[in-house]
Amino acid sequence: MNGNTNDLTSRINEKYGSLSKGQKLLAAYITDNYDKAVFLTAAKLGQVVGVSESTVVRFAMHLGYKGYPEFQKALEELVRNKLNSIQRMEVAYGRISQSKVLESVLQADQEKIKDTLENLDEQTFQLAVDTILHAKHIYIVGIRSCAPLASFMAFYFNLMFENVILLHTNNSSELFEQMVRINEEDVIIGISFPRYSMRTLKAMEFANNRNAKVITLTDSVHSPMNLYSSCNLIARSDMVSIVDSLVAPLSVINALIVALCMKKQDEVAKTLETLEEIWGEYQVYENDEIDLIDDKIKLRYARIGDSDE
Repeated sequence: MNGNTNDLTSRINEKYGSLSKGQKLLAAYITDNYDKAVFLTAAKLGQVVGVSESTVVRFAMHLGYKGYPEFQKALEELVRNKLNSIQRMEVAYGRISQSKVLESVLQADQEKIKDTLENLDEQTFQLAVDTILHAKHIYIVGIRSCAPLASFMAFYFNLMFENVILLHTNNSSELFEQMVRINEEDVIIGISFPRYSMRTLKAMEFANNRNAKVITLTDSVHSPMNLYSSCNLIARSDMVSIVDSLVAPLSVINALIVALCMKKQDEVAKTLETLEEIWGEYQVYENDEIDLIDDKIKLRYARIGDSDE
């Protein structure tokens, strides 16, 4: 199966003449209702169209897929960036019952982390670690729902490196102004998931044109983010939900932080020692933290209360 996101549509058109009557019904339903079909099991899709589950499986294999799971992934690619916010909300409500929200969401997140672990290339991960380690400046960009991920990464990178630049932006021109000195000695890490940010994509293009190293954290090898990147970290995200599920990307970021910390243990230890001294000297945490009342004080006040009765 090639990487063209329109590959499924092309296959249906090419094979339509050789499809059985039941398979043609499936082709018609999928073409007209791809945004609904993508979330159906083979059995449920057959039930909706009025054919057997085995007909659905044979339909997928007739199109050249190994089975229904591979066909469904191709269908996901077709609809990945076509659903608007209203459709995302409607589908999310249709998939999750009110009584099982917690269970459904946490199980779905667990599956995304598992799938990311099984499919993320270890050599690519190590390449990202080495590229970051040897960069003169580290630029990080994430916009909209990805902004917290970029901020989280930058917070911990700042404990390890002196040259971290978290890009803040409301428009593309602001991005370019902050990146004006980026060059071949630098690296930029772009984070974006459907629906993809054009501003983040433009930042990747700009960095690539300046010969900087480009690392992306995105959801698919077919993501437009990868057009300008030589190091693609792939993490599963929830394509359709009222909120973007970004637990798997966050886990990948955690892994990057730990891997880099292990490479720079001495420097990180010194930085943390300095920070502890600063925090103590300037009472950073003294007034912000809630301390439990000492047991002896509690006991004393309890006795005073008893004596007043």
